[in-house]
This record gives sequence, C-alpha cells and structure tokens, in this order.
Amino acid sequence: MTDKKSKMVPLSELTLLDRFLFDEVMENEQIHQLILEIILGKDIALLTRAETEKELRTSPLLRSIRMDVFSMDEEGFIYNTEAQKQPRPDLPKRSRYYQGLLDSSLLEPGSVHFNLLNDSFIIIITPYDVFGLGKYRYTFRARCDENTSCILPDGATRIFLNTKGTNREEIGEELAQFLEYAEKTDDISALNSNNEKILRIHEHIRMLKSSEEMGVKYMQAWEEKLQVLEEGRSKGLEEGLEKGIQLTKKVLKLSAEGRSESEISELCDISPEQVRRILDA
Repeated sequence: MTDKKSKMVPLSELTLLDRFLFDEVMENEQIHQLILEIILGKDIALLTRAETEKELRTSPLLRSIRMDVFSMDEEGFIYNTEAQKQPRPDLPKRSRYYQGLLDSSLLEPGSVHFNLLNDSFIIIITPYDVFGLGKYRYTFRARCDENTSCILPDGATRIFLNTKGTNREEIGEELAQFLEYAEKTDDISALNSNNEKILRIHEHIRMLKSSEEMGVKYMQAWEEKLQVLEEGRSKGLEEGLEKGIQLTKKVLKLSAEGRSESEISELCDISPEQVRRILDA
C-alpha cells in the first residue's frame, strides 16, 4: 500500500483533465458556466443546482449520472460534461450509453410525451484525438444518409473535444486556448491565453489547490480508490486460486482413471506441459 501511495500525483500537479480536480472545479456554478460558454461559443445562463434538481423529473436512473457535471440552463437545455484522460477505444459507444441514460431520466415512467425531452449536450474532453482527424472539436448530430443537410431534430448533440487539435483557425482562439490550458493547467498557459474567462478559471483552480480542506478531500479520495483496487486484486487472487485448485483436482482425477496426458490436456483445455507440471508437483 505504501508503494502505491508514493505514486500519488500531488494535488498541485493535477490538471483540469484529472477527474478529481475536474469534478471539484465544476462544482462551482459560475466556473461551470464559464467553461460551457467557452466550449459552446455563446453566453448561457445556468440554473442553480437547486433549480436544476427541482426541474428534473425524479428517476432512479439519474443517480447513475454524476450530478457535479450535470447542468441545465434557463432554456431547459441539459449539459453533461466529463474529462476522460485515459484513452478509451469505447468512448463513442460510452457517449451513446450516456445519452440513453440521460434521456431515460428526463421523462416520468410510462410517459409517451417524447416532445417533452429536453435538448441535450453530451460533452467529453480528452487529451487525445478519438477520431484521428486533427480536430479540436467534433460535433455530432444525427443526419440523413440520403441528404446530409437533413438533420434529425431529436435535440441530441454529442461533442468530443481534443486538446491536441491542429485546426485552430476553424474553432476560434478562445476554445483552442482553453483546451491547451485544460491539458497543462499551469500559470504559464493561463497567462499566455490573456483570456479573462480562462484567467478566472485558473484563479479558482489555484484557490482549490491551496486549500487545506481540498488537500484532505483529495487524500481521502485517493485512499478510497486504493482500497477499491486492493479489494479487486484480492478477489481476483482468491478466484484464481480456487480455479487452480479445481483444475488440479480434475487433472488428478482423470489421471487416476487412467487417462493419457493428451486426453487430459484436451478435456481440461490446457497444454500437455501444464498437465505434466500438475502431475509432477
């Protein structure tokens, strides 16, 4: 446990793409709104957390959506935003799952009034290019294959943001600067942006990182993560040991019945060498 703990990244070195810091930053409603305004390129007015929870229909499924990155604006648009630092080949399908989970939570059980579904934005920020086309931003809405100018008016939008994009001239300086800042989250990238919104975000992050209370919270979150990993490791070892015992018993039983090594190998789905090692042990 001590060796693992020594590998913990200090709070001061976390970036906005680290889940703990991202979640804590997005807890602040004003900063949350600034980040969405930069991403969407327009002014928005988010409801307060209390107002959002009041407006949403109650559903057990809603518990599966992390409310710290879940918000609603005054027009009723829903935003679910997350940072995904580690590469995940299943990220597009994961966004589909988010969409289904989100939609399921927005209507009363049994309701058939689907026009009541809020327009929604699933936003995922990554330090890698999910689609390999060099874009900072990939925006997806369902379109008609036979006429690509015909967009399905289902109100669902999914946006993938890539901090390593190369098409700066296509998206505007502010978003490019923000994505670069999100990856580095340091004084230099904040100052170089010379952007009021990014500087406000950075000032809030500096405050969080210098907070003793936040340091304790980070340590507790790390300890909980290690505990979960350790429990999973122990369970895996126990299951592996049990499987090994059962396999050994089966090999010995078949051998006692007069089966050849090749027969035992085939029946147990293991190599002849493995059979010999068990019998010679």
